[in-house]
Formats: sequence, C-alpha cells, structure tokens
Amino acid sequence: MPIYMDVHIVPGVKARDVAEAHKKDLLHQQEYGCRAMTYWVDEKRETIFCLIEAPEKEAVEEMHRKAHGLIPNKIIEVSSEVVESFLGRIYDPTEVETSDDGLKVFSDPSFRILLVTKITDPILLQYKLGDEKANELLSRHNNIIRKNLPLYGGREVEHGGTGFIISFALAAKAVSCALVIQKEMLDYDADIIGFRMGINAGEPVEKSNRLFGDTIQLAANMCTIAKDFQVAIASPVKELVSKDHFQNRTNNFLTLTSQDEKLLELLFNKLEENWQDPDFDITDYCQAVAMSKSQLYRKTISLTGLSPNILLKEFRLEKAKGLMKKKRYTIAQITFDSGFTSPSYFTKCFKKKYGLLPMTYLDLLH
Repeated sequence: MPIYMDVHIVPGVKARDVAEAHKKDLLHQQEYGCRAMTYWVDEKRETIFCLIEAPEKEAVEEMHRKAHGLIPNKIIEVSSEVVESFLGRIYDPTEVETSDDGLKVFSDPSFRILLVTKITDPILLQYKLGDEKANELLSRHNNIIRKNLPLYGGREVEHGGTGFIISFALAAKAVSCALVIQKEMLDYDADIIGFRMGINAGEPVEKSNRLFGDTIQLAANMCTIAKDFQVAIASPVKELVSKDHFQNRTNNFLTLTSQDEKLLELLFNKLEENWQDPDFDITDYCQAVAMSKSQLYRKTISLTGLSPNILLKEFRLEKAKGLMKKKRYTIAQITFDSGFTSPSYFTKCFKKKYGLLPMTYLDLLH
C-alpha cells in the first residue's frame, strides 16, 4: 500500500495530546485499512506530522476524523526509505517507554536543516577532462563529503550524480560540516567541478508535494547563484546559527535578505511552471512575477547575474539535459519538450553553453 505523510497545524499543541490522538488512530486504523506508523510533534512550531500506510489519502482523512477530529492541512505520498533518510526513523522512537495509561509520549520535531551540494554535470566533466581525470575528481569529492557527514550528524538522503542532499537535526552542525567540506575541497585543484553548497531549513510537508520539496528547492536555487565553493545560507538557518560562524568568513558565504529569497523563489517557481511552454517569453515572465521589463531585468541581474532572457534559456537547457538522462529522445523531441521552437537554435544554444552538440551528449549518456 502507499505511504502518506500528513501535516496538522495545531496552536498550543502538546506532546501528550498527540500521543492520545495517535492511540485513538491505532484503535480505528483497521476500519479504514490503514496503519498508523508514527508521528513527529513540534510544540514550538505547533506542528504534527503523521506517517500512515493507507489505500488512499481519503482513508487517512476519514480515520483521523473518526478517531479524534483533527483533519490534516495537507497529505502527500512518500517513500518510507526517503522518510527514514531525512528523519532517521519510520516507527516510534525505540527508547520511549510506555506509561501506565498505555501512552508513548515523546516530542520529536521533524524540522530539518538540509545541505544541498551541486557540481558540474559529470558527463560534461568526462567529455572535457577524460574519464580517468574526471572520475578521480568526482571520487575525491564524494569521499570528502561522505567522510565528514557522520562527524556532524549528517544523513545522506540522495546522491544524484550532480550533488548531494544531506539532512541535519542541528543548524550549527550543518554549517560546521559545510565549512569543513569547503576547506577540504579548496585544498586540492577542484575548481573545474564547480562545487557549491546551499543550506536551508524547513518542515517535511509545506507547499510542495515532494517531501521537504520547498526546503530543497530554495537551497538548490541558492546553489545556482552562488560562486564556486561558496556556501549559500538561507535566512532560516542564519537565524539559528551563532554569529561566530560568520566572523571573518564573509567570502565563504552567500546570504540574502528574506525579501530577496522570496523573490528568488518566485523567479524560479515561474520558470518551473512555464519552461515547457514555447510561447512563454519575457513579456509573459514579467506578467507572471508582476514586474515591468526594467524591474525584472534589474532584479534578475542583481540576484543571478543573468538577464531574464539568458536565465530562461539556461533554465530550459538544464531541463533539456534532464530529459536526455531519462531516455533517448530525438533532438526534435527534446527541442519542443523543453520550450525551444527550433532544433537548430536549440543545438546552437546547447553547444555554446556546454561545449558539445546535444547528439554527442546523448551518445555519452547512452
């Protein structure tokens, strides 16, 4: 059966109240074909996240409604392996004892600090440097990161070839780990891999239908605008970390105001929504973000170093590479599926950006 995670936002929530509600879920779970696996409660942030195996989302809602009346604010489908990678467990904490009245009372927040790393596409590295040199650099990069994670309580969630997603419970540990990785990466000639890091913090279920999707996306966007080897720190993380981390290290970090972070998120969200539409142009982009052309130009140059036209084009090119990795499409299919209107123009842009023809890239992939 599918596994779902839901979120309840409950002002004044207490751990004992959640333990009682979970006990009621267990009493009614079989009526709805569900299995209430566990939950996370954060009294400070007034949130509850439940992990439930169920035939469908509606069964989760009906079970909660019958058991205690707390209807979820949102439900998403998740993978148990991914949940465990982010949060460290998929069942109740083993060290919690059951009270005389049959309750397991624990306060275990699901708020996590996520470190996202980015490097140059390995396929492009291998094309430029040759397999041996590229693989040597990539292997050293992977070893440096994996060696340091356990020293700072980090959990590897994902390694997709072009970077890692790493989960931490503590912001100070995440930033300290990033600084050590940054220093070790700088100690050898690895400029060519374009290594960058972004750190953000958030909850498992927010606006996105992907677990920690909103948190990952902003961290990844900040990686995109960071310089090589720079650590981009989102404002929720900066607020949690002592200023000592930032003393005499201004060149190590990229930080934005919360207002600029929201704008960056808006700019990339609108690209994400419209990149496959060949009719989406700068006029539409202006309308989507409610700015004049001059405002949009100033803001995108200030935040990303790119004009709106180039930002849109490079976003589409990255998406085109993503399509190529999924299966061997024709160049014409990739052209139109990534929002370009002409295969010849797409080929020209791809060659200029990456230094090889799209067909060559496809051959290297497959």
